[in-house]
Amino acid sequence: MNKKEFRVLIKYCCLKGNNIVEAKNWLEFADTAPGNSIIKDWYAKFRRDEISTEDGERSGRRKEVVTDENIKKSHKMILNDRKLKLNEIADTLKISTERVHHIIREYLDMRKLCVK
Repeated sequence: MNKKEFRVLIKYCCLKGNNIVEAKNWLEFADTAPGNSIIKDWYAKFRRDEISTEDGERSGRRKEVVTDENIKKSHKMILNDRKLKLNEIADTLKISTERVHHIIREYLDMRKLCVK
């Protein structure tokens, strides 16, 4: 089950009048059931009349730097100079080294090889 389905079940238990322990026992049919603290947090939200089971909007920057353009540029840079370092690519593209590593591993399907 996914998070949203568990939240709907937690909401059902809350509206039915079950306490947190009863809800936890009822949800234990799935081995991925949320813990007591998560159930407690959702009970508090439902008691405050927050009826939505969706995730709230989060602050922070989105991963918008992983674009086709950045993927192509980094691929071209790597093919031109295979000894290029992550931070050099990151400085050129003006993105973080973490995102460069993600692009190389996930999108370009490349990995580091050591040949002696």
